[in-house]
Amino acid sequence: MAAPTQHDTPMLTRRGFIGSAGLTFGIAIAGSSVTLFDALADAAKFEPNAWIEIGTDNTITLIAPASEMGQGAFTSLPMLIAEELDADWSRIKVVQAPAGKDYGNPLFGGAQVTGASRGARGYFMPLRLVGAQARRVLLLNVAEQWQVPVDELTTKPNLVVDEKTGRSISYGDVAKFAKLPAEMPKVAEADLKPQAQWRLIGKDLPRLDIPEKVNGGAQYGIDMYLPDMLYAAVMRAPVQGEAPDTVDDSEAMKVAGVIKVVTLPFGVAVIAPDYWTGLKGKNALKVTWKKGAQAESYDSLKVLDDYAAIAKDWTHKSVVGLKTGDADTAFKGAAKVITADYRSEHVYHAPIEPTNTTAWVKGDGTVEVWTPTQAPTFVTLAASKVAGTTPDKVLVHTTFLGGGFGRRIEQDITVDAVLLSKIMQKPIKVLWSREDDVKNDKYRPATAQRLEAALDHHGKIVGWRWRLVGESIFRRALPPALEAAKGFDTAVCDGHETNYTIPNQYHDYVEDDRGIDVGFWRAVGPGYTIFAIETFMDELAHAAGKDPLAFRLEHLDDPRAHKVLKAVADMAHWGRKSEDTALGLAYAYYPDVWYCHVAQIAEVSVDKASGAIRVHKIWAVVDPGTTISPANVAYQIEGGAIFGTSAALHERITITGGVVKQSNFHDYPLLRINEAPVLEVKLMPDPTARVAGVGESGLPPAAPAIANAVYALTGKRLRELPMLPERVKAAAKA
Repeated sequence: MAAPTQHDTPMLTRRGFIGSAGLTFGIAIAGSSVTLFDALADAAKFEPNAWIEIGTDNTITLIAPASEMGQGAFTSLPMLIAEELDADWSRIKVVQAPAGKDYGNPLFGGAQVTGASRGARGYFMPLRLVGAQARRVLLLNVAEQWQVPVDELTTKPNLVVDEKTGRSISYGDVAKFAKLPAEMPKVAEADLKPQAQWRLIGKDLPRLDIPEKVNGGAQYGIDMYLPDMLYAAVMRAPVQGEAPDTVDDSEAMKVAGVIKVVTLPFGVAVIAPDYWTGLKGKNALKVTWKKGAQAESYDSLKVLDDYAAIAKDWTHKSVVGLKTGDADTAFKGAAKVITADYRSEHVYHAPIEPTNTTAWVKGDGTVEVWTPTQAPTFVTLAASKVAGTTPDKVLVHTTFLGGGFGRRIEQDITVDAVLLSKIMQKPIKVLWSREDDVKNDKYRPATAQRLEAALDHHGKIVGWRWRLVGESIFRRALPPALEAAKGFDTAVCDGHETNYTIPNQYHDYVEDDRGIDVGFWRAVGPGYTIFAIETFMDELAHAAGKDPLAFRLEHLDDPRAHKVLKAVADMAHWGRKSEDTALGLAYAYYPDVWYCHVAQIAEVSVDKASGAIRVHKIWAVVDPGTTISPANVAYQIEGGAIFGTSAALHERITITGGVVKQSNFHDYPLLRINEAPVLEVKLMPDPTARVAGVGESGLPPAAPAIANAVYALTGKRLRELPMLPERVKAAAKA
């Protein structure tokens, strides 16, 4: 069977050199047709770096281009190179890629960014081409050395073999004499191994990052230490947009060890020889803040009321995101019209490793940054701008990440570290406390959604309206993307395009910014859009007098969707009855972005006295298309389901008068181990389909599956995230 094709396949250009330790391939990935981040990526000009180094000791060092934040990229992506190189996996070493345009993801326009479940999808074809081209160079070198036709040679793991004579030579020995040709051999998709010959792709190989993480050898950003390094603790304004007015640092300077207090445009920094001294100094500061910021009037619950009113008003100015057929006519002729309103509050990223970065702005104009980042390209650009230099003078070292979830795309911490290092003329490590991070995060947007459906006499959906009102991520983070989409923020609205067959649809978005910065959060839009859509589908099924599973199947023409839904129903024994628990079903497929089909069923109970929901078990079936590492896919779906359950039951950021009320995990609770549901995940990959994105795919179905189970148990609908006990009790009384 031929390997599935991938869109946006880049060509390979000739880049390379021979290193003293062996043969090094510096093969670069050219940019693809996806241009979302082109403007940012093109600003960084770097000399090419190596992808593959073959040592004379027969070891092979491969580059991992994506940030490793627990998702397994440090193993799965190098597997793609090793497969086509025909490398012996036991001889493989992997190193993190430095920041450089040559390691960019084609699906981010060549920017080096890890996120949006685009790692495996973006690198699947390019890295295989890298491996195939390197293998071809080895064959050409041996053919010349042995004076035989290259077509007579083949490879086995770490060996070049003459098929006629059986003679062989190790890759390490080839490295002793090999040289790169003046013009690198061209390879194309047709030159890659057919799927039937894969040795590594599709196998569960041990994760290469795990041993270091177990023995303590793994270096995270928080572990970074440099000689003469200073620490900085930064006090930010309690309300976004405010700046320091008066700064009384007299008590801070009395703290033993405090070196300096620096007033910044956005806060006040205390410089010290260690973190705890800096924190004590920061806590001793007395700062007043200039008033007048837009966010000073921000009340998150009141804002949601405003959003909900706008969502119901179809005369309100909006940006259309999807229009098919004639929705207005469909609603006029409907046998039944169903409407529902949904809300979701801000949520915090909560990465376990505190936000941190170490920067060193040197006297020669160069800058080094050590950081647990999802976006080395953005670090490079931010650091160069703050330091007043050019991107080629910035060297970024990406460490392991103690969780990312979109938080580590942001560059606020980069600005802190580089700016303070420039001022102090020393390496500076900036470490945010948990309280700093909770109160100054770029939260997931708060949203209100309005859904309306027109049903015909057979209970089939013939018309559909969807509206979302909320802040824009792209307005702050990437204005060119918002402009290209004509004001329709795809990051905020992602997930609105369902896989259901509905002939007449109208989807629109109302941007309503109130001075609070919002950002990318795991699964971003689908975390709340699919919650609304899937709970609404459940409601429509009951309105049509049909079983929720049968109703979904009736509106899906996709065989892969049918497959996962029927499989999860079988796993959970859909239709069984219990007095104390009930089942809820949800399906998620994010067209044109993740390509991953996921169906989940949650079994829940509700404590009548407190209103607390208990999720006992979640069954999940996933079709991820072609799979690089099956076990890792299952782990990602499990992690997403836990993440989604935590956000569904507990997580909320509330803001009053622009001030964030939460500060740490005591008032921003995450799902505890004793609350975690039992998880059962089944993979049903389609080897003829493209590689899907799975890092976020397990999250969106969790909340609607839980809400639908609560309805099955209590007869009450929950349309607001999070589903707090008091909201459950209020619904019971309604």
